[in-house]
Amino acid sequence: MPPEEVPYKRSRFSTRLLEHRLYTAGHSWLELEKDDVWRVGFTKFAVRMLGEIVELGFETEPGTAVETGQVIGWLEGFKAVTDMFSPLPGRFEGFNPAMNEVESVRLLTTDPYGRGWLFRVRGQPGDECMDVQGYISLLDTTIDKMLGQRHE
Repeated sequence: MPPEEVPYKRSRFSTRLLEHRLYTAGHSWLELEKDDVWRVGFTKFAVRMLGEIVELGFETEPGTAVETGQVIGWLEGFKAVTDMFSPLPGRFEGFNPAMNEVESVRLLTTDPYGRGWLFRVRGQPGDECMDVQGYISLLDTTIDKMLGQRHE
């Protein structure tokens, strides 16, 4: 049975979020693969804020211990450059091999919730990670702030 999708729309932004994933305030998603290994990617909102992705790089070697918030790489878009952070403590298991090719970086924009994932970490997410409803609340607040509105 495929994972349940939760449609989201606010102002001119829309997406479908997967209910079984966790999300972060930094607009990353985490999906448990197996044995405490989490696949991590950027949400559609994060990708939209970055604009077209032109390059990315990883500063962390597979097998390295990482902490929540530790910089493990960087990503450059036409609108912004941002660091990539580990959303959980544990061991960096490696980056998405599809991201080795310049053309594959487009997967971040075209398929951010599927083939456009970024890296894997073995560990356990902390309380800073939220379920899909928590992330929807964060999106509402963020988009309202961008529109100059106060979120009640």
